[in-house]
Amino acid sequence: MFGDPNCPICHGVGFVRRDLPIGHPDFGRLTLCTCSQGQAVQAARQRLYQLSNLESLSGLTFESFQPHGRVGMGDYQSVSLEQAYNHARQFASSLNGWLLLTGNYGCGKTHLAAAVANFAVSLGVPTLFITVPDLLDWLRYSYGSSETSFETRFEEIRQITLLILDDFGTQNATPWAQEKLFQILNTRYISRLPTIITTNLAMDEIEERIRSRMSDPELVTRVQILAPDFRNPKDDSGHPELSSLSLHSQRTFGNFSLRHGEGLTQDDLLSLKKAFEAAKSFAENPAGWLVLTGGYGCGKTHLAAAIANHRVGLGFPPIFVVVPDLLDHLRASFNPNSGTTYDRRFEDVKTDRLLILDDLGTQSATPWAREKLYQLFNYRYNAELPTVITTANKLEEIDPRILSRMLDKRLCKINGIIIPAYRGGSRPEKPQPGHRTRRTTV
Repeated sequence: MFGDPNCPICHGVGFVRRDLPIGHPDFGRLTLCTCSQGQAVQAARQRLYQLSNLESLSGLTFESFQPHGRVGMGDYQSVSLEQAYNHARQFASSLNGWLLLTGNYGCGKTHLAAAVANFAVSLGVPTLFITVPDLLDWLRYSYGSSETSFETRFEEIRQITLLILDDFGTQNATPWAQEKLFQILNTRYISRLPTIITTNLAMDEIEERIRSRMSDPELVTRVQILAPDFRNPKDDSGHPELSSLSLHSQRTFGNFSLRHGEGLTQDDLLSLKKAFEAAKSFAENPAGWLVLTGGYGCGKTHLAAAIANHRVGLGFPPIFVVVPDLLDHLRASFNPNSGTTYDRRFEDVKTDRLLILDDLGTQSATPWAREKLYQLFNYRYNAELPTVITTANKLEEIDPRILSRMLDKRLCKINGIIIPAYRGGSRPEKPQPGHRTRRTTV
């Protein structure tokens, strides 16, 4: 770096030795001349800007963000998005405390975090916006770098005026990585330095020491975004990787057939009407458990999907999943290449605000599958979480431990549909692509 060639102090060199007494810690050291300090600050900001990759994120601003979401989004989802937008605007104006943005992939967390970064950079605030995996790679690279030492780089991250960590939780959680992240966040916690963190993790999945600092209400503003993935407009599920509701998106109460004019008995029609009314009532106010039983093609799946689609329209997307598919998802999470852990996936299903399980059949299930289903049902029973279950099994064929919970009239209502399989009309109740009806083992 060179200074101003007309500078009378450094004569263009850019550095000077201060006139200090022998024994002073800075005696004999070169320091930046005043003519070079502005250039140094600008160069440092430009390096951080390039490292943050904000050039590629320049379009992510508050002006380009949709605080009310897209058309068709539920009120509950829109409100959460608007609250996150308002909190991010307020944080950008004050740069005070920490802002923790949580939510599923594609819900807008990164856009808001980048909007804060772009706003801060426009004001000249030293800012580092970086995904956590890239941050750790940057630190590892510094061990062999000739440009700067690890200590210098690490201290720069800890002390930067504004640090934005995107995608916290996607990093490889080695002991070294956990320790470096804790050291960075602990320093910033103690010093109360402005920090934004985005994550799709639940709080109990975050390392305990870091979680305790993220949970400090005096420093941290935590905002959960409930909006669906903006990159996948067709998905309105809170867990698109689990839910198969998209296969049943056209199944509503409005196009459900009550089967009049087919020559069916009054008992047949009455059982269908009771199930229909019970499903509509549950959709308006999900409480307890609703069990729909009956043979294949009687309308169970249509009613369960109608409940799910109704809740989506209100902004409360449930998990709608066929039981064999759910067990496959759980097994797949054991794969080292899985994008989520088994514990995370099972926790998502256990605790979802509305779970709809289609095609429960446990009479020939493996011991592992029976145990997982029991754990799932037992948790939701004890927590009294709204749950819809469809099954073609006779009640006596269901695992007795699960059945005992279904038979609790205080919590659960069972509606048997005794009508024959649907055979007429334009929307027969038949298995959809990817929808499994029966397996020899579950």
